[in-house]
Amino acid sequence: MTAPSETTAAVAAGPVHVCLIAGEHSGDHMGAQMMRALKRRLGDGVRFSGIGGAEMTAEGADRGFASFFPMAELAIGGIFEILPHVPRVLRRVRETAARVRALRPDVVLTIDSPAFAFRVGRKLSGSEIPHVHYVAPSVWAWRPGRARMIAGFLDHLLTIFPFEEPYFAKWGLASTFVGHPAADMGFEKGDGARFRAAHGLTADQPLLCVLPGSRRAEVAKLLPIYGEVVARLGGRFRDLAVVVPTVDTVAPIVREAVAAWSVPVIVTEGQEARRDAFAASDLALAASGTVTYELAMAEVPMVIAYRMSAASAAVIRRMIRVSHASVVNIVLGRPVAPECLQENCTPGILVREVGALLGDAEARARQKADLARVADLLGRGGPSVSDAAADALLGVLAKRRAAL
Repeated sequence: MTAPSETTAAVAAGPVHVCLIAGEHSGDHMGAQMMRALKRRLGDGVRFSGIGGAEMTAEGADRGFASFFPMAELAIGGIFEILPHVPRVLRRVRETAARVRALRPDVVLTIDSPAFAFRVGRKLSGSEIPHVHYVAPSVWAWRPGRARMIAGFLDHLLTIFPFEEPYFAKWGLASTFVGHPAADMGFEKGDGARFRAAHGLTADQPLLCVLPGSRRAEVAKLLPIYGEVVARLGGRFRDLAVVVPTVDTVAPIVREAVAAWSVPVIVTEGQEARRDAFAASDLALAASGTVTYELAMAEVPMVIAYRMSAASAAVIRRMIRVSHASVVNIVLGRPVAPECLQENCTPGILVREVGALLGDAEARARQKADLARVADLLGRGGPSVSDAAADALLGVLAKRRAAL
């Protein structure tokens, strides 16, 4: 167990019950990392409840954690894509808030997934259970008025980008910049040679990493496009191989789809295999989202490609206030990785962009250098992000206990 700080000692005066609520794969990983950090600090003096996936369930099993319901029910992307699921999601919001009120945890930590987390938060308002949220909503990119709204029910915000802490301070919301969780995941430590040897790939064989997302809807929308891209690239690049690192929530869909692709495809699951796949890859074709930060940590050049419903895209474009969609590009204020979104997310355009980078080692090297800077700005090589997040959470709880 980590040597106790004054904050930890104050909290550890009694048992601590932390309710963690995640809504998708990336949040599940962050929740598991947070559990691990809290156990290092509090030992047997901490127990968990809440909503999570495979990682949180495994990490929290010895402390009473069992997900209120399958986390996969919440992994829905897009504005209009979620509409058919609204009644069920709202029912889960009510059930979750009621369950939390009945359990009376010492603190609630919601992780990303703001559409669900903030609805639960508003229903918990007035319960006197401190509410900390991990990963700030991108209100600096769109809907700035939302910052005032969340300041009304959140007690503290853990931010993953350095420019967010002062932004939310203007709205009276206490925040702590802890760094990006991907900085803790060791993506810079993958063993590419081991991966290639294990899968019969030569050292100079081109390897494309394909990442269609972790939500069922986005995977279903992107995989046919990505499959066509791979088929066309297979005709241009001799011996091209493809790896698709996936997650448990969509693995069956992915395996069934790629089985029909004309290029040899390696499908992997698990963090170690993911790290090694990144290290072995020459380039990635990736859905916009958390995976782009993971690729940045591993310095894997990428082309970002994403498509949602036309209606969702039209709404977002009216509200957006930044010139890039990916934070990989936003952090440096210029296009580091090509973004092929909506009408530009077509096989023809993607073949052009991916093919240009696959065929140009110097261009890949330039992007790798830019990604290294992005990774360092997001916390790579610095203090543990999960430890910083755990300390901030315990600090909120210590203040609350001192005030009672």
